[in-house]
Amino acid sequence: MAQSRWGEVVLILGLYLCGTHGLAKWMYLGVSSIATSHDKIENKNTCKGLPLDTQQVQVCKKHPDSILCISTGARQGIYECQYQFQHERWNCTTTKNQTVFGTLLDKGTKETAFIYAILSAGVVHAVTQACSAGNLTECSCDLRLQGQKTEDGWTWGGCSDNVDYGVWFGKTFVDAPDTSSHKSGRNVRMLMNLHNNEVGRKAIVKQMRRQCRCHGVSGSCAVKTCWKGLPPFRQIGNYLKTKYEHSVQVAPRSKRKLRRRERVKRKVPIPVDILVHLHRSPNFCRADAKQGIPGTRGRMCNKNSRSQDSCDLLCCGRGYNTQVKRHSERCHCKFVWCCYVKCQTCVSQVDIHTCK
Repeated sequence: MAQSRWGEVVLILGLYLCGTHGLAKWMYLGVSSIATSHDKIENKNTCKGLPLDTQQVQVCKKHPDSILCISTGARQGIYECQYQFQHERWNCTTTKNQTVFGTLLDKGTKETAFIYAILSAGVVHAVTQACSAGNLTECSCDLRLQGQKTEDGWTWGGCSDNVDYGVWFGKTFVDAPDTSSHKSGRNVRMLMNLHNNEVGRKAIVKQMRRQCRCHGVSGSCAVKTCWKGLPPFRQIGNYLKTKYEHSVQVAPRSKRKLRRRERVKRKVPIPVDILVHLHRSPNFCRADAKQGIPGTRGRMCNKNSRSQDSCDLLCCGRGYNTQVKRHSERCHCKFVWCCYVKCQTCVSQVDIHTCK
């Protein structure tokens, strides 16, 4: 990439990142201009100008091509977060000021836990894909099982997705802000971040799928070759959303090990695949600029729904406004010989409900 273009990127990032939450600065790569670039980083000095922790800068210098994977993974995580919460009071709101999620990340809520997990998973997914596609010089697809046969009669073959490298790189980069601090300076929030990052990585590993191809006369499947492939990221989002709904609240004073907040369950171990949070979620109903909450006023709701997108729940009991909009579309299209399609215009009235 031309040096002038990188100067523009660094300047934009510098303007938006002043005073941001230190532990989450790298997430801005998911919405910055680097996220849509396909050029490679040719000058390792540009790593210093990116919103990275000191240890992350070192990773960037050693693996400069991987920075584009990180931005792709972060962007993928942000999009998936917004999809999973699109009908709820908190809809994974992003902001153009400071960090991509504003001041919400300052508190260790369930929403913060999901953000860390889904972006961590996004980085692993993107790096693993890049390895298999041959876009990274330091890794390739996984050939370790190739040629081995199983008791079921099929053979490992092809080229499996190298999830081990993706997990290693994701852990090295994403965990850096919380592991670079001296152990004596650790606090429960750092432990929470590290735990939820790991939940995101394990989600990718757990959802890896065995894909097979049959070989034989007329597709008889006399020989079946299989390999391990990445799951669709939507599947990861669905999995982590379930983990969000069953997130465990942890005790606020822990420096070495996370413990459940409930005293009666204090000695019950916290599974490695369960999201954890410190604080109760705020009230997302009304706008609160200090907490980065836009509120639900003006949000579209579903009058006939009984789920999270219902007008009763989404509008928090404030009621809703109804507006009738006219909708026009082409309809009753027919092919006329020769040679064009003739359509009519159908007009319908659509009720739009928005929260007061």
